[in-house]
Amino acid sequence: MDAHVLHHPRKENFWTKWVFSQDHKMISRQYLNTAVIMAVIAMMMSTFFRLQLAWPGQSFPILETFLGKWAKGGILDPNMYLGLVTIHGTIMVFFVLTGGLSGTFSNLLIPLQVGARDMASPFLNMLSVWFFFASTAIMMVSLFVEAGPASAGWTIYPPLSALDKAMPGSGLGMDLWIISMAIFIVSALLGGLNYVITVLNLRTKGMSMTRLPLTVWAFLVTAILGILSFPVLFAAALLLLFDRHFGTSFYLSDIFIGGAPLNQTGGSPILFQHLFWFLGHPEVYIVILPALGITSEIIATNARKPIFGYKAMILSILIIGFLSFVVWGHHMFVTGMNPFLGSVFTFTTLLVAIPSAVKVFNYLATLWRGNLRFTPAMLFAIGLVSSFITGGLTGLILGDSALDINVHDTYFVVAHFHIVMGMSAIFGMFAGVYHWFPKLYGRMMNNSMGYIHFWGTVVSVYGVFFPMHFLGLAGVPRRYYANTAYPLFDDFISLNEWITFFAILGAIFQGVFLFNYFYSMFRGRKAEQNPWKGNTLEWTTPVEPLHGNWPGAIPEVHRWPYDYSKPGKTDDFVPQTIPLTRDEKEGH
Repeated sequence: MDAHVLHHPRKENFWTKWVFSQDHKMISRQYLNTAVIMAVIAMMMSTFFRLQLAWPGQSFPILETFLGKWAKGGILDPNMYLGLVTIHGTIMVFFVLTGGLSGTFSNLLIPLQVGARDMASPFLNMLSVWFFFASTAIMMVSLFVEAGPASAGWTIYPPLSALDKAMPGSGLGMDLWIISMAIFIVSALLGGLNYVITVLNLRTKGMSMTRLPLTVWAFLVTAILGILSFPVLFAAALLLLFDRHFGTSFYLSDIFIGGAPLNQTGGSPILFQHLFWFLGHPEVYIVILPALGITSEIIATNARKPIFGYKAMILSILIIGFLSFVVWGHHMFVTGMNPFLGSVFTFTTLLVAIPSAVKVFNYLATLWRGNLRFTPAMLFAIGLVSSFITGGLTGLILGDSALDINVHDTYFVVAHFHIVMGMSAIFGMFAGVYHWFPKLYGRMMNNSMGYIHFWGTVVSVYGVFFPMHFLGLAGVPRRYYANTAYPLFDDFISLNEWITFFAILGAIFQGVFLFNYFYSMFRGRKAEQNPWKGNTLEWTTPVEPLHGNWPGAIPEVHRWPYDYSKPGKTDDFVPQTIPLTRDEKEGH
């Protein structure tokens, strides 16, 4: 790329800046802003179906205002309830926690932290965000089709997803879901290939693999996981389309409709579960690994200490990535799998606890006796460590087949994955936004609003998800429109009211973040070049972002990124661009 063109670009208009931009920093903004909008929609959906769960059968005019015919008289239609649950889960898992988290921070930080002008292929990078936006638009269109959106759960298990006559949400809305996800997978693959090639081929002089920040290691392994696993979901969705429209029977067999047997026989819905969860469990780590990488960087920077066990942290990321491909069967313990095979999946699942524990202990060791600065980003990073521990402990129960069978498909599962995956990843995303906002927009977010946002959020989310463990232990099933038909569960109505109260409270506190984010984007205090006194290369770029990142030559790297509070140094940070002195050893 011509450095002169990069440093002195032509005057931009709306189209060249926001639509046709190939600058990785602008593309990261596009990912983030799209994800923020989708998160607001998903949050509204969860609030709507929580009202139904807390006060089943009661009228809420706000539901009719937003949902129209699907909430006549203010009472949520059962079919739309399943649709809201399905689209909420899909948006959060794929569009917010995958596209929003990886798309934003991989794009922003990989070129800046490895010392590259841009991604390996800026054009493909632009296409990836276009495909991402197109997939979100198609998913939103599915909400407005006559029969309603897809309603088979975010896992779209057959036969609900394979037979268009199964229920209203099995019709056109299901086709649009599949098309949307196919386009999303194209976006994820284009982005992932770019991330891997950029890290491996475009590192600046001196930037060896053992001098990479842990953020880049996390993004690299995440991209590899996506490249290997997303095509499997693409294949599963393609076979699903064949079953829906071309008379095949990959997933269908022994089904009667209106008393008449279905012509399609010989398939198995269990095949779909194998294909889905072969993506689905790596997807858990595609979501959480970037958040863990972000947390590593923020904790070290704000503890003013070197990250504890740098190489052990890299090894744990690699091991987690490998093990994520051999544990998918723990989602299928109740499908009648061979008990011996179940024990194998139990063993591999419990093995994941070892590298995960290494990361937790290393975070705690980094925090121990550090000179802690409690910025909003630091609070959210510590909140991630807390929720990762809380959710991980319940993972030991769900990873054991003998225990999992008793609470499978109950609210215990909802509580576990929302805390360990949803809550932790969202905390990591918030931490990243607060910490790298100066690199995104050249301005600072308001700290006071950040503190209000953190404390309101952490209290609310624990108020929502922690009580769900007790619902699950009592056997309350998830995804049910109402449990009023079962007197056994009458005693838990008040607990659902409590959960819904905290869900609404949490939504209100997200309004604080949204105001802070959009206000600071235009009116926030101008940022310094290195406001957090960090060591990594992104803090050597100008405050006002330019295409090409550095106005002159790309800096050379001489040391690892975690030289904080190094003995013999005047300052408590030593940027990677500072050469080692004659008697100085590089610390790992």
